[in-house]
Amino acid sequence: MSQFKDLGLNPRILQALEEMGFEKPTPIQEKTIPFLIGSEKDVIALAQTGTGKTAAFSLPIIQKIDESDTNTQCLVLCPTRELAIQIEKDINNFTKYSPGIKSLAVFGGEMIDKQIRSMRDKPQIVVGTPGRVNDLIRRRVLKVESIKWLILDEADEMLNMGFKEEIDETIINMPEQKQVLLFSATMNRSVRRIADNYMKKPHDIAVENQEQGSKNIEHFYYMVHEKDRYQALRRIADMNPDIHGIIFCRTKRETQQVADKLMQDNYSAEAIHGDISQEQRTLVMNRFRDKKTQLLVATDVAARGIDVNGLTHIINYNLPESVETYVHRSGRTGRAHNTGISLVIVNMREQYRIKALERQIGQTFEKGMIPTGEQICERQLFNLIDNVCQIEINEKQINKYLELINKKFENMEREELIKKFVSVEFNRFLEHYQNASDLNTSSPQEREQPRKSSMLFSRFSINVGRNAGINVKDLLQFLNSQPELRSVEIGNITISDSSTVFEIDDRYKNQIMEIFKNIQMNGLNIEIICEASGIESSRDFYRKESRPPRRGGFSPRRNGGGGGGGRPPRRR
Repeated sequence: MSQFKDLGLNPRILQALEEMGFEKPTPIQEKTIPFLIGSEKDVIALAQTGTGKTAAFSLPIIQKIDESDTNTQCLVLCPTRELAIQIEKDINNFTKYSPGIKSLAVFGGEMIDKQIRSMRDKPQIVVGTPGRVNDLIRRRVLKVESIKWLILDEADEMLNMGFKEEIDETIINMPEQKQVLLFSATMNRSVRRIADNYMKKPHDIAVENQEQGSKNIEHFYYMVHEKDRYQALRRIADMNPDIHGIIFCRTKRETQQVADKLMQDNYSAEAIHGDISQEQRTLVMNRFRDKKTQLLVATDVAARGIDVNGLTHIINYNLPESVETYVHRSGRTGRAHNTGISLVIVNMREQYRIKALERQIGQTFEKGMIPTGEQICERQLFNLIDNVCQIEINEKQINKYLELINKKFENMEREELIKKFVSVEFNRFLEHYQNASDLNTSSPQEREQPRKSSMLFSRFSINVGRNAGINVKDLLQFLNSQPELRSVEIGNITISDSSTVFEIDDRYKNQIMEIFKNIQMNGLNIEIICEASGIESSRDFYRKESRPPRRGGFSPRRNGGGGGGGRPPRRR
């Protein structure tokens, strides 16, 4: 791997990078920086969170900006306030020895008057969320007639959050001659439409194995009954007294509920999600960065742009819908050559998804055991003792109290004194975990609900999901329409954005593989994998239906027959 000095950056930028501790460029930086320094072509770069994309697009622009021109020359659009603040902070650090370059972050949730006043300093680089940027353009405060560079950072997330109209309006106001740089974790249809409409023969930059996780991260999963999910979280936190991490939840409501429970149980935890104010968010993030808060409970959207060094753990309170989201989450630890841990809490119905995730990120998940009460008490006891041994004594302050302290303890034996000091901090763990049950579960006999049958199933996965228009009803109707499956029992069906997993009576395994052979849907070849056979289903069976698939639903075709709706595939 090359050094930053090999990428063509000027000495002022290199000096700032050296002081920031930047040593070697990441793959996306190594590919993007030299290209942008030497080219004015538009660029599409596929890059995940945590890959160093801010430096990849900002360093070449900092080098090429005209410091004598006080007009706004570069506009960076990003999905969240936190990300806008972080990008501008990084740019400010990169320009430490380039005093002629000014930058500013603008975003909603803060009084616009303050940002209008800041625009009077004539920043050449403006970083902002689409809504606030458009507001400033309409007020003629942000003038984009001199824009030379437009960066769309995390374009897929901006479109997912509904910013398409604001992005369109912003770009329409800009000059025709400009360089557009689009950074995205995925290249879905909406992102491709933006590229087709506003970019000219863009150069593609991609890092191999985009969905692979960092090799510095260890991946674990813990399997528990659904009702024990929160208690499992508590035990994981208690087993790691020095934890400093993020707990990811699916919804704003769940995020707040988990954070409230943790705080009620005396954990150092706070929540961030879309319903909290910018002022509150800033206070929460400052406490988290300063390690005054150990656990941050967050939604994926609210966590966009969080860049906190030294995180020890990422805890997935629930599995995310897509592999891209999991990589985004786990990539917030294990940075800058440090190691990190990513944990997933799953119930028995979700266990099969771990195998699929392992294949997609190219790494193995180790099954972790939820610690027992006895193990936690032992860990907390020795952590307390270690902290006592390592504490620094303020001799000047403590000496004036020593005589009184010694008098208080003069009738107490050494062993009793030690026990009492330890018990001050330790009693709450002893009380909580007294007679604590084992939360681990692994065998089919331990399932939460009684089974109605001992029938064995095969589990299959196909590479299309909600994004291709699949839902449970349509898949059931398609399977039921196949003559070979007229009396088959169908088990659990799980549909995510990009894949579908379903269970079929194990005796029909070969028929299923044949039915899905050489089939297309919406122009995409359907690939089917048998993930497991001879297993028990994780739910009661779906009822048989005899109706044919409805028009426009899940209606794949044989290769060569187009895609989308219409009749189901003909049998050979």
